[in-house]
Parts: sequence; C-alpha cells; structure tokens
Amino acid sequence: MQPTLLILAAGMASRYGSMKQTQGFGPSGETIMDYSIYDAIRAGFGKVVFIIRKDFAEGFKNTFEPKLKGKIKTAYVYQEMESYLDGQPVPEGRTKPWGTGHAILCAMEVIKEPFAVINADDFYGQDAFVKAAAFLNNDCNEKTYSIIGYELAKTLSEHGTVSRGVCQVDDSNNLVSIKERTKIYREADTIVYEDEAGKHEVPFNSSVSMNFWCFHQSVFPATEKLFHQFVKENSHNIKAEFFIPLIGDEFVSTQGGNIKVIPCSSQWFGVTYKEDAPVVQASIDKLVTDGEYPSNLWA
Repeated sequence: MQPTLLILAAGMASRYGSMKQTQGFGPSGETIMDYSIYDAIRAGFGKVVFIIRKDFAEGFKNTFEPKLKGKIKTAYVYQEMESYLDGQPVPEGRTKPWGTGHAILCAMEVIKEPFAVINADDFYGQDAFVKAAAFLNNDCNEKTYSIIGYELAKTLSEHGTVSRGVCQVDDSNNLVSIKERTKIYREADTIVYEDEAGKHEVPFNSSVSMNFWCFHQSVFPATEKLFHQFVKENSHNIKAEFFIPLIGDEFVSTQGGNIKVIPCSSQWFGVTYKEDAPVVQASIDKLVTDGEYPSNLWA
C-alpha cells in the first residue's frame, strides 16, 4: 500500500496578506505545493489529501485537479470549527481554527494507510520525500512515527529572526524533546536565539522540525481522544491551538511510542512574509537551472 501525503492548506495566510498557498513561484506558475506533490510522486506516494477551507474549495480544486489527474489520487477535507467536537459547543467568540493537530484529525475518514504531513507553504526538497517514503513503507508502525529533521543552518531567513522547534535526540536518533526557540538568527559565525534570560548560542547542525511528520494511521483514535480533552480544558481560551507536537508528546510520554528524527540534506525555504517571495522564486529558478526540476512540472 502506497503512503499518503496530507497537505495543511487551510491557513488564513494572515501574516503574508494573500492566499500564498496558490501563488505561483515556478517558471510555469507552479506553487510551492506543486513541487512537494511532484517530489512525493517521484518518491512513490499514491495519494495526496488537501486540508482546505470550504470557502475557497472550488477555486482550489480548479487549480489542482487538471494538472494532477492521472498522476496521483486526490482527496479534499475541510477543517471546520465544529468538526470532531463530540457534541461540545464551539466556545463563544472563537474565530480561530483549532490548529494543525485538529487539521490532521479532520482527515481521519479518508486516510487508511501510513501518511506524511507537511505545510502547504514550505519547500522541503526531494531528499525529504525520499526519506519519508522509505520510513512510511518500511519502518512506520503503531509504536514508531518520525519527523524529517532539518539542519538549523539551512532553515534561517535573511529577512529577520525565525522560530524553530529545536529537537533534542538520543544516541539512536529518537526524539527526546522539541523546544520552541523564538528569535533565532545568524550572528557573525554563530547562530543564536534570544529569550528572557538573554542570548544563547545554538549549534549549526542542530536538528529542527519544519512540520514534516510521518504517522501510522492508528494515530487518529488517540488524537480524537486527546482533542476532546483539549477542548474541555480550553473552553475559555478562545485562542488555544491544538498543535501536532501535542500529539507527538502524548505518543511518547503516555503511549510508549518512539519518534525517529530522520536527518535530511535538503535546503528548506518558505514564505512567511511578502519579502520572502523573491528569495523563494530565485531558489526555485536555481533548482530548475541545475536540472533538479523541469521548467514545467506537469507538461
């Protein structure tokens, strides 16, 4: 059974100011998602599931269906505020979606095989999908998930500080913890992050999570139970978000699971602010010039 790729594309693109998920960056108008799907097909994924908002579903499908037809199976899932609440009311005044962990839960009915999860607006590179497919086909099970880990130095921005989940791993590359570090940047020949206690150096080769996770399909029932508990505990916090690392933490701490951190050699890049767009475009142009991708992905 071929693994599935789940793409989180329901974000409101608030910081970026437009629907960045469908903006063209490639020579023939390809989106960042197009490159992820292309790499996933090359690596042997059999289906792509898009988590989107219902209000832009028609335009989204019109963009992706013609070019993907016959190349990979597709499915669409809507992340609605009331999905999987188990009869609990949506907290009064809440307008923000429940977060990336809830987005995964919304795909429960359409995913019945091991699967990878990625962000729509991050460029992960071919090596990441090759590594993910190998893990999902050979090593993924009820007790073993994984994160594709990126070298910190390959995930920095020239336009300011970034936030990254810095992974601590044991001698067998199993995840021990993820620490969210904000305000990370390059300073002379070092990488540092700032917090209330001041400035701290981070090793260049630190492994960081860029939200590329690999799960067994048995993750869904446990996630549903965890989400119900989360909603009850946060009924008065209308901004609380159910993030994927909460699922990972629960899996390791109470279910006796292991999360492998699989090193990846790819250069990551993504679009958070409008100023990042030219850098992304130039990076893709170079990959096309170097022959890693054709000038028209779907021709």
